[in-house]
Amino acid sequence: MDWNGLKSFMAIAETGSLSAAADRLNVNHSTMFRRLKAFEKEIGGRLFDRINQRYRLTTLGEGLLEHCQRIAATVDRIEREIAGKDVQPKGPVSITAPYNIACRYLPEALADFRLAYPDIQLNLLSSNQEINMNTRQADIAVRATPSPPGHLVGRMLCEFPWSVYGSPRYERRVGFPGSITDLGQHQLIGGTGKMASLPAFVWLDQHHHDQVCTRCDELTAMAYLAESGHGLALLPDDQARPGIDRLFHLPAIPASKLWLLTHPDLRDVQRIRLVMSHLTEAFNRSDLLQEAPHHVKTDEPGLH
Repeated sequence: MDWNGLKSFMAIAETGSLSAAADRLNVNHSTMFRRLKAFEKEIGGRLFDRINQRYRLTTLGEGLLEHCQRIAATVDRIEREIAGKDVQPKGPVSITAPYNIACRYLPEALADFRLAYPDIQLNLLSSNQEINMNTRQADIAVRATPSPPGHLVGRMLCEFPWSVYGSPRYERRVGFPGSITDLGQHQLIGGTGKMASLPAFVWLDQHHHDQVCTRCDELTAMAYLAESGHGLALLPDDQARPGIDRLFHLPAIPASKLWLLTHPDLRDVQRIRLVMSHLTEAFNRSDLLQEAPHHVKTDEPGLH
């Protein structure tokens, strides 16, 4: 059985899309299509039906998927065990992180790592989606989560409190609120999609639903909406940037916790330990996580 065909079949089954599967395996659409057709020919039957632009497993495909997953799990376990025996600081290390962390913090955090360890190749995967660590799509994950999954190991890097942010453009047009209790008189940016379930946006919809003028499903985009004057935004303080002012903290909203995680089978791999140790030290430096710009007010007790 062709291993590339098996991986392609599983990727299509898990994503429901040729293009998404191609992105996952870092190949182009036509290569993914050819792999699927060759694998179906090898198996001797159609594995997917295309329904409403999505690839749905046939009965044959459903039966095959379980067997393929067991094969893949065995191969992944062997690869992790082999990697775990690596004692030389060389080879690739893939790091996945949310878009804002990957763009604003990790480049600086890793700036001198390559000079110290030139034989370790760093692969930075910027994604707000959680990548599967069991299948070694990434070796290290930097994740914003209240509590990491039990099958991963690591440490908490830092916490980012939530604050209200606004831009000078908005201030010139409307003015800034003096306190949390004044938010009901202002235009606000809310969450949508998965973002709407975060505690900050649940609170916002409970207390100021009618003041929400714009919604967004990604925090970095929300920060830029605030910078452009669409309204005031509730953001974790890692989103602080020169174009927006932090007005006051929201102490009753749980801080966002940033975790550094890996798979247990990889924690003794020297190159992975080196990267994780370096990132931990970098996030402990006072100069990496800069304070937000001016207009910071004292914490308000009125958030319920």
